[in-house]
Amino acid sequence: MSERLAARFAALRAQNRAALIAYVMADDPNPDVSLDILRALPQAGADIIELGFPFTDPMADGPSIQRAGLRSLKAGGSLKRTLALLAKFREEDQATPVILMGYANPIEQMGYADFAAAAKFAGADGLIAVDIPPEEDSPLRAALQNENIALIRMATPTTDAARLPKILEGASGFVYYVSVTGVTGAKAIGPAAAREAVQRIKRATDLPVAVGFGVRDAESARAIAEVADAVVVGSAFVDEIAKAVDADRIQDAPQNVAHKVKLLADAVHGAARTAQQESARA
Repeated sequence: MSERLAARFAALRAQNRAALIAYVMADDPNPDVSLDILRALPQAGADIIELGFPFTDPMADGPSIQRAGLRSLKAGGSLKRTLALLAKFREEDQATPVILMGYANPIEQMGYADFAAAAKFAGADGLIAVDIPPEEDSPLRAALQNENIALIRMATPTTDAARLPKILEGASGFVYYVSVTGVTGAKAIGPAAAREAVQRIKRATDLPVAVGFGVRDAESARAIAEVADAVVVGSAFVDEIAKAVDADRIQDAPQNVAHKVKLLADAVHGAARTAQQESARA
């Protein structure tokens, strides 16, 4: 695991609070505004940033993030441009962990070793490769390990006891629990079901567990933060960018996103943590 990511989770654990992981798409709605949005996220309370890179066939993404990807592509977005954006962000922020998230095709076009080296140079701490299953990610994992970049695996409601060990084997950084079946932003999370799933995963690993896909408001964020190590929010923030674009007020996007981030960060950071966080592994 990268030192930045490990240090952030250790600090959060010492404070007995969960992390807010904020997702945005690189170069949405354009490179300059996207950089302003990135810089605003930590100031508004985001503990970790998940930075998407655009792809033409984002099969795991719901309508909000699909549209964000199209806006990014229209603005010239690409994996290489995403890494350039991250490098600019790192000129002012060396503390906030950043996780890249996207699909295999752009990574494979660059080549695993070249991608890992470029990601490290830009300042990435981890990668979520949505469509590369554990059975096929060994070469990518090896390239990332050489650069001390975490490969973050995803578990879902359909991950059974036989499948979970395979997902956890070789995983690093944290485990991303996709709390609903379907695409991003499409359904609301059931806190009770999420609690049970987090406890099940924690009994099998010492890695932090983040929960996402469906957290859109302060109430659901707070409920998940009571049981998980991190709460991932994406569509709710991307929608704020879309509203600014639709209103022809692109310049308002950073402020609007920051306002939404603060609302959810306050909820996550103020959540009543339970003893089950530590007892889950017992």
